[in-house]
Amino acid sequence: MVPNPSNFDSAKRIFTAYLEAKQLRKTPERYAILEEIYSRDDHFEVEDLYISMKNKKYQVSRATVYNTLDLLVECDLVTKHQFGKNLAQYEKAYGYKQHDHLICVDCHKVMEFCDPRVQNIQSMVGDMLQFKVMHHSLIFYGNCQREKCENKA
Repeated sequence: MVPNPSNFDSAKRIFTAYLEAKQLRKTPERYAILEEIYSRDDHFEVEDLYISMKNKKYQVSRATVYNTLDLLVECDLVTKHQFGKNLAQYEKAYGYKQHDHLICVDCHKVMEFCDPRVQNIQSMVGDMLQFKVMHHSLIFYGNCQREKCENKA
């Protein structure tokens, strides 16, 4: 899959400005990692990203993948999630609308949903309590009803 050109180009400009502001090197590996992330449509773990990069013959180390992901999270181009497992999962963030998650406790499948009522609640609560909500996380845990749900009892 190829990244959405306008989202990827904007993300690349934001990342470049961030690296320059922090006086960090603008390496081809960092940009390759950004491009790989923005070509995905899923939640992924660091190891998934590393293996995907290796399979595409990129010369990147695990340390470079970890460090670059940290930078991308810091500049809000990638979102890091802790969905109850020990491993963090990530997803691209720039140019994608706010959404929330459903997690199956059997197969660990992550599903997304978007409901404008959640945003309305966030705004109402913020107004009521005179609190500027910057972002939120809403995660529902349960059992998916898919036929092929692995680990289903």
